[in-house]
Amino acid sequence: MAAPNRPTRDSRPSPEALLAQAVKEARGRLKIFLGAAPGVGKTYEMLQAAQAKRREGVDVVVGVVETHGRAETQALLAELETVPRRRIDYKGRVLDEMDLDAILARRPKLVLVDELAHTNAPGARHPKRYLDVEELLNAGIDVYTTLNIQHVESLNDVVAQITRIRVRETVPDGMLDRADDIEVVDLSPDDLALPRLIDLRIDPAAPPDLAALKSALAAAAPGAVLDDHRLWLDSLLRFGRAVELTALLILTLIASVAILSVMFTTRTGLAVHRESIELLHVMGARDGYIARQFEREALRLGLIGGLIGLAVAGATLLALGHAANAAAIFGDTVTLLPALHLRGWNWAAIAALPPAAAFIAMLTARVTVMLTLLRLP
Repeated sequence: MAAPNRPTRDSRPSPEALLAQAVKEARGRLKIFLGAAPGVGKTYEMLQAAQAKRREGVDVVVGVVETHGRAETQALLAELETVPRRRIDYKGRVLDEMDLDAILARRPKLVLVDELAHTNAPGARHPKRYLDVEELLNAGIDVYTTLNIQHVESLNDVVAQITRIRVRETVPDGMLDRADDIEVVDLSPDDLALPRLIDLRIDPAAPPDLAALKSALAAAAPGAVLDDHRLWLDSLLRFGRAVELTALLILTLIASVAILSVMFTTRTGLAVHRESIELLHVMGARDGYIARQFEREALRLGLIGGLIGLAVAGATLLALGHAANAAAIFGDTVTLLPALHLRGWNWAAIAALPPAAAFIAMLTARVTVMLTLLRLP
């Protein structure tokens, strides 16, 4: 009888190969929805695939998905369980990031992680989101994620040469090599919606040729406008300085009118009481005594007027603050009126205005009286 065929020593897998196979089987599966450009529908396609898995009975949760305000994407997301995001305080702002620990504790079969190239906020366990995905995969959790082709590290230079825009957030090529499935999501150029606004930050160390960029933009997208923020920002700064100068001139004019008003009022009082003042002189009253009578009245009237002005100013500031809040659009990020945030020294300066006005009135009255008395015989 012939001996049965047995595998030879050379045909049997090595222990290292068996270990690698075991690790691979224990590792979660990664599927990348790869797009040629933003807006081609990667997130929408990922959510549709996740809905199909959910209908099959797979335990699916959302780790992080950005809908960008699209109603149809939001509708797909609403039917899936979402793990609340982690809130991270950074420089006075609260940033929402994917809660990696909560997902690991929940241990779903499949988790959706949008924007694989995202940079996490300082304070997160990993600096990059693809490292969060690595940890989820190592924990045996399957991951669906999205990625634009310009974020692939080896293609970054090629895309930058074509688009003249360099993307700083990249994903190592190894993530694509380790993916179990890659689904390319694309649209024809006619179907791809062009953004209404593209905000670019210019590197001061290497500013672009704006004239050449404007020509290239006009050729690629007729009707598009290149708006250099520096131009309108310079105009805005010049306008602000002009407003400051105008306000200073108005303040100087008001102060001058107030001083002149006190002077003429005091002189009128002296003229009305001329006989009484001459009699006081004959009786031996000094000029300082007479001047003090006018000083006190000017001080009293100055304090009353200053306090009335302070009340009006306070009411005006409160009204402006209320109007600024009422005119806010897009939450608290954009306002049609500037927000009023007065510090302690600002309030102290405002509170000092009534005494300052009273002192100026008193000093003006004294100087006016003393000069007038010097002309009396």
